Amino acid sequence: MKYFIIIASFLFTSISIGQELMCQVSVLTNPALTVTTTEKEIFQELEKAVTEVMNETSWTNEHFEVEERINCNIQISITNVNGPESFEATFQIQATRPVYNTTYNTTLLNFLDEDVNFTFRRGSKIVFSKNQYSSNLASILGFYAYYILGLDGDSFAKNGGEPYLKEAQNIVMLAQSSRGDGWKSNQRGKKNRFWLIDNALHELFSPLRETFYDYHRKGLDRMYDSPAEARKEIKASLEKLISVNQARPNSINVVNFIRSKRDELTNIFRDADNKEKTELVNTLKRLDPTNASIYQELLQ
Repeated sequence: MKYFIIIASFLFTSISIGQELMCQVSVLTNPALTVTTTEKEIFQELEKAVTEVMNETSWTNEHFEVEERINCNIQISITNVNGPESFEATFQIQATRPVYNTTYNTTLLNFLDEDVNFTFRRGSKIVFSKNQYSSNLASILGFYAYYILGLDGDSFAKNGGEPYLKEAQNIVMLAQSSRGDGWKSNQRGKKNRFWLIDNALHELFSPLRETFYDYHRKGLDRMYDSPAEARKEIKASLEKLISVNQARPNSINVVNFIRSKRDELTNIFRDADNKEKTELVNTLKRLDPTNASIYQELLQ
């Protein structure tokens, strides 16, 4: 009986808490860098260690079936080697979620983090702790894990990602006193981790989170059954962002969202009438004027 209880307890723990992410990781080096054999081996270990922490950490108390795990990619591009264990890099972070009744996956996040510096030692593991700062690399990975979970949650329920976005915000706060880049408001203009999460949780940006839900749940998830109604929901959801853009022009969160959906919107509105296309293009131009010419192609 004693052993049965122990085994039952173990099984319960195993099935009640599971890993949430299905993360593909690659480590590349700048072609201009001269990389030694030892450094190549370090980068191979780094790739394995990042893969393990992203995929084997239980980030929440929720149970995710294997098919429910969130697909994401992290491409680490080493830009400088400052010492045997010290590196500078960029992180390209991507995450997707499936669209209901289709085999299509829509982009939730596509962000280039250029403020990455970290240390990594051969033979070491990356250990993430939710309530304390252990290393810059662990904090960066933890931040993006929770940020991705937050976006995914928001795409399925109104403000459904709130607890995970707050965890990401807590990581930023804990990392503020570190020497790592990208955690403070005055680094990299307003294109860093501080501003990503600050904008996500700021009341001013609440229309963006509404848009995130409306676009995915009321729009994309209905494309199979009711494409015309789905397009109307998607167009209406994007129009909610105009007020945000007026208050905070060129916000990193709004611009990233619009640009990550650019090709998708082209496909969605390919069969729409000219009036609907024109209204959409005008909205996109207001939200991302830098790429106005690209959005104009939707009308062709």
